[in-house]
Parts: sequence; structure tokens; C-alpha cells
Amino acid sequence: MGTAARHRGASTLLAAGLLLALAPLAAAQPWPLCGTTGGNYTAKSTYQSNLAQLATAIPANASRQGTLFAAGSAGSIPDTVYALALCRGDTNASACGSCVATAFQDAQQLCAYNKDAAIYYDACYLRFSNLDFLASGSNGSPAMLMNTQSVSSPLRAFEAAVAALLNATADYAAANSSRRFATGEEGFDSSNPTIYGLTQCTPDMSPADCRSCLASIIAMAPRFKGSQGGRVIGMRCNFRYEVYSFFSGEPSLRLQAPSTPAPAPSPTPVNVRPTATPPGRSRNKTGIAAAIAMPIVAAVLAISTVCLCFLWRRRRPAREQTLSYSSNAEDIESIDSLLLDISTLRAATDNFAESNRLGEGGFGAVYKGVLPDGQEIAVKRLSQSSGQGIQELKNELVLVAKLQHKNLVRLVGVCLQEHEKLLVYEYMANRSIDTILFDPEKSKELDWGKRDKIINGIARGLQYLHEDSQLKIIHRDLKASNVLLDSDYTPKISDFGLARLFGGDQSREITSRVVGTYGYMSPEYAMRGHYSIKSDVFSFGVLILEILTGRRSSSSFNFEQSVDLLSLVWEHWTTGTTVEIMDPSLRGKAPAELMLKCVHIGLLCVQDNPVDRPMMSTVNVMLSSGTVSLQAPLKPVFFIPKSGYYSTISESYPTASQSTGNGKSGAMSPNEVSITELEPR
Repeated sequence: MGTAARHRGASTLLAAGLLLALAPLAAAQPWPLCGTTGGNYTAKSTYQSNLAQLATAIPANASRQGTLFAAGSAGSIPDTVYALALCRGDTNASACGSCVATAFQDAQQLCAYNKDAAIYYDACYLRFSNLDFLASGSNGSPAMLMNTQSVSSPLRAFEAAVAALLNATADYAAANSSRRFATGEEGFDSSNPTIYGLTQCTPDMSPADCRSCLASIIAMAPRFKGSQGGRVIGMRCNFRYEVYSFFSGEPSLRLQAPSTPAPAPSPTPVNVRPTATPPGRSRNKTGIAAAIAMPIVAAVLAISTVCLCFLWRRRRPAREQTLSYSSNAEDIESIDSLLLDISTLRAATDNFAESNRLGEGGFGAVYKGVLPDGQEIAVKRLSQSSGQGIQELKNELVLVAKLQHKNLVRLVGVCLQEHEKLLVYEYMANRSIDTILFDPEKSKELDWGKRDKIINGIARGLQYLHEDSQLKIIHRDLKASNVLLDSDYTPKISDFGLARLFGGDQSREITSRVVGTYGYMSPEYAMRGHYSIKSDVFSFGVLILEILTGRRSSSSFNFEQSVDLLSLVWEHWTTGTTVEIMDPSLRGKAPAELMLKCVHIGLLCVQDNPVDRPMMSTVNVMLSSGTVSLQAPLKPVFFIPKSGYYSTISESYPTASQSTGNGKSGAMSPNEVSITELEPR
């Protein structure tokens, strides 16, 4: 497979494979898709200049033309930029222009220096590229976004009603609206009384082309499998349906509730000759039979219920072990388009040469490589004995491919050939935080400006995972070795292999398999298996204190010093001597009031009661504001393993860096990089 073909496959995955849980959100929430087909541009380049021209012209045209649509190009080959923007038909002109202008800004931030990017909002969507996608009129690879709530009605009946509504609105949009936009509502049943739908094409399409485009994406609706809502968004047409009214104004059309088929009559018994029985005897026999049968039936039902509950409780751990991050078959199948040839990766890493090894983890080694197009990569090579199977690996890939944020590591591809399981990520020039932070010499590179940037970047990445992405992600193993630094010291959170995917309003769960790293694990998780987004907040608090003090949270687990990092910081906090335990390279070279503020926030994050810990959105407000008043933190309660040493739990597999109480240890590695590893290196 050539480089261009691989890139086309990756781009297709990011588009067609985008099946996200959605909820009613403000238009400020974007769903970005960063393509890999066009390469990157540089700051102050001709391409960026042309893009800036379109960023001014397209929003103005979309709001001025009255069609809520604009498309155009700027510059000449090879620096031509093509762009298309479409606003939802019930959006006013001013709001449309504002949404498209914001889209240009967000796309350039979330897909930094990427020549090909698309971004979706509730009110508008935008794509720009160095490829002329305008000439073909193609709908591209549509993105799918799914409501996590399921309907209570029979699935087939609901799907039929949705199809009828969408097709009716599609007919109207194509034939009766110059804006190629229509909305509709349809009565259904008592549990889901009304279904609301919307269809739209770009207004430059002919009625026939519009209807054909909508038909192709409406055919994808059954993939939502009974979800209460869903949408498919292509470059040229889109649809959405929900069981609540999500559009403005009166619907373009109303459909009658579908008729409910009468129940089939009971079959007439064949070859049975009824015998005459006196009425009295009949009633007596019926009463006797009922008196005998009812207790027996009740007893059987009670016994069956008890047995089922017992079996369910017995099988619960097994079910939890096989819990998928995504149950959608299309998500798993779409991973195939991200596959890379093993010959390419062997050549990129010089056949996994020892000189290219970046680190060693519990599930295998990480190697640096260079693809034929010059892109630097980090290849995570899972060991043959790795407990991470193909299904778990695909789960991780589905999860990572769905998440797009400047503070999250980007997946490049995967290889599953010749019994190898290889994950390929963007290479981070400065590797993981711990390789610099805990090195006495290298830590001097991290002045206050860089540390402040790292703290704020991690906080923004976590807020995206917890609150802003359409998936609610709990990382469960946030630590210094799982935060990578690019050449500008921008932090990127890695390792979603332990993350749990939630939909709807779920926010906490209890697990019988505690996975994570002592020193970063919250007390309720380490001791009782209770985890939530507040478990990640605890880990973030520990990270803040490590970044400020330059001390490992694990380093105090030794016989010479029995006080853990949190207790040490708390002791100095209460005595007013916090500056004394700051990293020596920061003392006298950083604003003391800002360092103390960060320590204060860190202590708020590691409070014992999860309810007392702030949400990450609140943390970001506290970090960015100089006027917010911080409440006094409560004393942290830290969980110290009885064995007295630092370790990582990863189901039942041994780790590469786990030591034993007798001083014997496995092969300790320098932990030079952390690329979605389940264990410390």
C-alpha cells in the first residue's frame, strides 16, 4: 500500500468512522476531523495567507447571500485553498457568518497547520483543503453522530417511522425549497409521541442531485440501531432526527402517526372435538386447576428469578472484562482502513533496531521511525505475550480515532500482520514529562513558563475528555509518563488503553478490576474500585504537585522516608513554607503567588471526598482567572500500598518496572517515552 493510499484510508476512517454519542449542545462545541491527505503548511506561508483570505470571504458570503452557503478558492497551485461552508437552514444570516468565522478559527487550532480539515457544529459546518473537492460535488465520507439513548418502542417500527419522516422531508427539501432545506415532525406512539427530522443539501445542487445525495445517507440510518437521535453529515447533504424538537420555527410538513397493525387472531385448534360439560362442573374444575397451577407457576417463577440473579452476579466480572468502548460494528470495521503495511514499518524503524528503541513497557517496546514521506512516528510494538488482544486493540483504536484535540496524542495508523500488533503515533520530540521533570539536569529546561503551559494544557485536554467531547472519557491512568511533549513543549495526553467509554449521563462505575498506577490513584478507586471523572481530577492534582516540586509521587515510598508527596506538600502548606519544597530551578525565578495558586488548586483536586474535588472546567477557570476566590482545601488522605513500594496494577500481568520488597526487580527502563502504554517504562 502506497503512502497516498494509506493517507486516504486514514482520512476515510476519521470521517466515516466518526460515530459519536451526542447530546443537545451549544454551537460552540465542535467535532473536528483532521485529514491526512494534504500534508501540512507552515506559519507565514503562502498557503496560510490564502487560507486567511478565505477565512474572511467565506463567512461574509455565507451571511450575505441569504442561502446560508458559500464556497470558493484562493491562490494558485500548489498553494490553492478550497473551502465550503453551509449553515443549518433555520439559522439567521448573522449567526451563520459568526459560526463559519469561528469554524475557521477552531479548525486551524484543532488541526494545527493541517492543509485538509473539516469541522462540524450544530449551526454550521466547514471544510477547507488543498484538494479540489468542490469540482466533484461529492458528498465525501459522511460523519455519523449518534444519541446514546435508545427508544423503548419496537425497533423495526421506530426505524420505519424515522425512514418515512426523513424521506418525506428529503422530497420536500429537494423539490419545494430553493434553499434545499426542510424540517418535519411525525406522531409515533405513547412512549415516543413525536419524531422530529431535518434534511438539507447545499443550495447549488439540482433537485435530482439533492434527492440522490439524501437517499444515500438516509440509507445509513439503520446503523443507529434504535437510538433516539442521530445525524449524518456530508459535505453536500445532511440529515438529523430526534425525539425532541431541535430546530427553530414551524416544521415544513407533518406526518400522521403510523397505523398500528391489529394483533393476529389466535389459531383455531385442529382436530379437537370439544366435549359438553355441565356448567357447574366446568367452573369447579377450572377453580381446582387454577388453585393447583398458580402456586406451582409462582414457585417456578421465583426460583427462576433467583437463579437468573445469581448467574448474573456470578458472570458480572466476565462481562466487565469484555466491555467494549464501542459496540458499533461499523466502528470496528472502519479500523481496517487505517492499516499500515508491516514492510513500511520495518523500513521506518530499520527493522525495529535497538538504536531506535525509545522505551520498554509492560506490553512491549516503543520505537522511533520515519515514514517515506518524512513524517516521524513512534511505533508501539505489543509483545507476543501481550494480554491486549485484537478486540481490545480495536477498542483502543476506535476510541483514539474519535478524539481530536491539540492536547491529545494523534494516532497515525496500525499494523496487524505476521502476528504483530503495532500502534503508530505521532512522534513527540521531547518525549514524556517524567524523562525531563525528574532528571536533575534536564529539569532546568522546564522554566516557569513551560511548566505553566504544561499544567494548563493537561487541564484543557482533560476537560475535553470529561466534558467537551461527545464521548465521556475517564482516562484511569493519568501520570507523568502518559503526558508527552512536542517540540514546543505542548503537552499531549496519551494512553487511552485503560479509559472507559460512557454515554448519556453516566459518570461513575464500580469495577472489580482496579487498573492504574499507585501514587496517582484516588483513594476510592484504589481501595473500593469506585471510579469517575473525579478519579482523573485526583490524578491531575498529583501531577500538578509533581510538576511544581520536581518530586515523584512514588519516590517517597521507601524505608528512609515514609511520608508521601501529598502529605509532604500538606505539611508545608499548613505551616506556610510551601516555597521551600518547590523545584530548586524555580525558586527565585518564578512568581511565588502563581506557584502557590497552582499548589492550592492541586490540593483541591486531591481531596479525599470526590464531591469536594472541582470539575476540570472549574479548574481551568481557576487557572486562567486572577480574581476567582479559592476555597480552603481539606487534608488529603493518601493510599499507601502495604508492601511499601510503588507499583502499577494492570489486571494480572507483570510490569517491566515493578520491584519487589526483597530488592529484586525487573529490568528497569529509562522511561524515555510513553506512547499509549498500559505500564510505566
